[in-house]
Order: sequence, then C-alpha cells, then structure tokens
Amino acid sequence: MPNQKRIKTKYPGVYILFTNSSQSNNQEQTFYIRFRKGKKQIEEKVGKKIQNNMSAAKASQIRLQKVNGQILSNAELRTQNQTPKIRWTIKALWEEYKSRRTSADDFRRDDVRMQKHIIPVFGDFLPSELPIEIIDSFRIEKLNEYAPATVRNMLALLRITLNFAAENQLCSPFPYTIRMPKVDNILTEDLSKNQLSKLMTALDEDPDQEVADMMRLVLFTGMRRGEILNLKWKDIDYERGFIYISQPKGGKSINIPLNKRARQILTNHPKTSSEFVFPGRYGGKRVEMKITLNRIKLKAELPKAFRPLHGLRHVFASSLASSGKVDLYVLQRLLTHKSPTMTQRYAHLRDKTLKRASELVSQIYPNT
Repeated sequence: MPNQKRIKTKYPGVYILFTNSSQSNNQEQTFYIRFRKGKKQIEEKVGKKIQNNMSAAKASQIRLQKVNGQILSNAELRTQNQTPKIRWTIKALWEEYKSRRTSADDFRRDDVRMQKHIIPVFGDFLPSELPIEIIDSFRIEKLNEYAPATVRNMLALLRITLNFAAENQLCSPFPYTIRMPKVDNILTEDLSKNQLSKLMTALDEDPDQEVADMMRLVLFTGMRRGEILNLKWKDIDYERGFIYISQPKGGKSINIPLNKRARQILTNHPKTSSEFVFPGRYGGKRVEMKITLNRIKLKAELPKAFRPLHGLRHVFASSLASSGKVDLYVLQRLLTHKSPTMTQRYAHLRDKTLKRASELVSQIYPNT
C-alpha cells in the first residue's frame, strides 16, 4: 500500500488513496494528512469515507488541530500510552495534594502530622485497597495515646486526601465513612487572678519578648493563633482603631476593635523590615514558637493541660462573658465565630453573673 499514489485534494496537506471497499461494491477512499512538527515531516491516516464517514474537509480540520497542538499526533499518542501510570497510593496522593495547594498557611503542621502518623500506616495503600478495619484499629490505638481532638485531626488529613483523590478523578471514591472520635467542644480554659498575675510576670521576664507580645495580644483581643501569625502591619488601623482579620477561621474577613491594651502592645512592639508583625526567620511568616510558649507556661506554673495561645483566647472570652457587660452576640463578633453555636459555651458564665445580679434584690429589700 505505501507505494500506491495519494491524490492531492483542494485542502492543503490532505490526500486520498482509492481502494476497493470490503463492505460494499463502491470504491473506498482513505484520507491521509501531511504536516510538520518542528523539522519532522509527518504523514498519518485519519480515516475512511465509507467506514469512518471521513471527508477531505474533516481531514483538513484534524490536520489543523494537530499542527496547532490541539490534538496529539499518532506517534505522540503512542508515546503517551507507553508512559507508566502513576500508582496513586495514599502517600502519592498526599504529595499531589501538597503540590496543588495555593496557600501554605498552617500547612507545615499538617504535613508533619501526616508524615509522622498517617503515611507510615496507610502510605502504601491504594484507596480501593484500604480496609476500613485498619482505620478503625488506628483510631482505637491512637486514642490510647492522644487526645480525641488530636486523633480527629489525624484522621481528618486522611479523609482530606481521599476526598481530593475522588474529586480530581485520580482514583475511585473511598467506599466507606471514616468514623471520627467524638470531641468535647464545650471545654473552656480559664485562669485565676493569681495565675494571671504569675503569667504576666513570666511574660515580662522572658527573654523572647516577640512571643511574649503574641501572648499578650491574644489575651487582650482573643485572636486565634493563625490570625496572630498572619497579622501584618498594614492590617492595623491606628486611626480608626481596628485590626483587620483576613479570612478568619469563622468565615469572611472582619475588623475587630483595637482596644487600649492591644494598641499599647503593638505600639511598643519593635517594627522590622518584614511586613509581618511577628515575623519568622528571614522576615517571612512565623510557623513555630513552641519552646518559648512552654517555657513561659512552666515559669508561670500554669496547669499542664493549659494551651498557651488557645487557652488565652478562652480566658479573653470567659472574662468578658462573666463580666455581665457583654452579650453573647457581641462576644460572637469579637471572637469571629461564624455562628453562635461555639459562643454558647460561655453562656453559663454570663448566666452566673446574671444570677448574682438578681440576688442583689434581697439586699435592696432586706425587710420584705
């Protein structure tokens, strides 16, 4: 067949070869296209008139798409099909998920947790081969060693990886529901006046005043760890008296009041060439301060279970709620909670204050 002559059509680079059709008595027409890819001249068969409903016009359109790279040449398709397919294990999926992330906010901690706990156990499994029994055993085993919230965070990373794989059609959806540990979200942390006094002394005496100011700011604003780490000098509006919180955990970006104590902390805080208020190494975003936090916590003799930053956020909220001067809606806005559900954990503190206020009536009317 290659010695048979192709007949040129009116379309550039499109040729016809006439042969006898095996499906009818009519003469079959086979269409070929010729084009260049770089310095290489390529000729390809694109179809037959009777068998594939091909025409010179269709062949010309296919040729144009191959010239423009919209369609791969037959040689390129063969090469692509010979490329080994990726084995989408949990480990490979996690690496792909990491590569597609557009934001690195607080991601280093997730990656450390994934590499330490999830990858060693599940890393070599394909999602389709991952037995739910192994996940259940993992949950039970880890609950003997870690708090339910910590184990929940571990399993959440596994679930994120599986969901990412299904959403991007890298593999079939995971057929099971991962059972998550129940977490007591009603837990609140508070400090006595004596504990607060010891904490303030420890903050004043600590050599790392960068972290000390972070803790002070949490105590007087209730900001989250991530919000403190993301805080930039441009987010502080001294004139209007607000701190701009960009995309808080609770939802849309919001302004919180820059109160007197917070203003004092930020005014006295050293300003570097970095855009971040509390910069990390080389002026970039800070990601870790665990050693200093634990040192201050130990010096202040705080409870072992007290979380230095998140606990101070609770202290801020508890102090306002128990004052009796702040309603739960205002507290919700100050804490940037998306819904009032999370704020309700402080309702009992406000109720106690209202009850104490109500008891004053017996002092006002002692003889009735």
